[in-house]
Amino acid sequence: MQFITTSIPGCYEIYPQVINDHRGKFVKTFHGESFKKNKLTTDFVEEYFSVSKKSVLRGMHFQLPPHAHIKLVYCIEGEVLDVLVDLRLGSPAYGNPIKFHLSSVKYNALYIPIGVAHGFYSLSDNTTMVYKTSTAHAADYEAGILWKSFDIWPDANPILSVRDNNHPLFADFVSPFCY
Repeated sequence: MQFITTSIPGCYEIYPQVINDHRGKFVKTFHGESFKKNKLTTDFVEEYFSVSKKSVLRGMHFQLPPHAHIKLVYCIEGEVLDVLVDLRLGSPAYGNPIKFHLSSVKYNALYIPIGVAHGFYSLSDNTTMVYKTSTAHAADYEAGILWKSFDIWPDANPILSVRDNNHPLFADFVSPFCY
C-alpha cells in the first residue's frame, strides 16, 4: 500500500495493492500492519456504504465529540469528487478545502482524521462509497457544514438531502476540534 500525505495533517490518500491476472483484479483495501507502520488507527468499529445517483452531493459531514471518528472512505463503483475541510482550530490547513478524485478504477482511498469534514459529489450513476469508522454512528452527534460554504463543487444545483441543505455555513460554525 502507498500512503501519500496531503495538505491536511494526519490525512492520507491511500493506493492499495492491486493484483491483476487473467480473471480480473484483486484489491486489498485494508492491511492492518501497513496502517500501524504509518501510525494510523486500525480499530474500525463500523462499516457501511452509500449508493448515489449522478449529481448527488453528500456532505460536509462529521461527528461531534465524544463520538467524533476517523474515517476510511473509498469508491467501489463509479467515481466521485471527494472534498475534505479541516475544522481543527490551530491546524495549518484550517478551513481550506481540498479535493480528490476517488473511483472504482483508481482504487484510491482517503484516511480522514477526527475534526475533518467530509463530502462528495457523485460523477456517475450508482456510485458506491464504502466508509469505515473508528466510532459507531451516534445520531445526536452528527453534524455538518453547508456544502456551498466552499466554492469547490462542479455543480451549483446538486441533488441534496434536506439535512445537507440546512447545515450552517462554515463562517457561522464554532468548532469543538483542536489541532
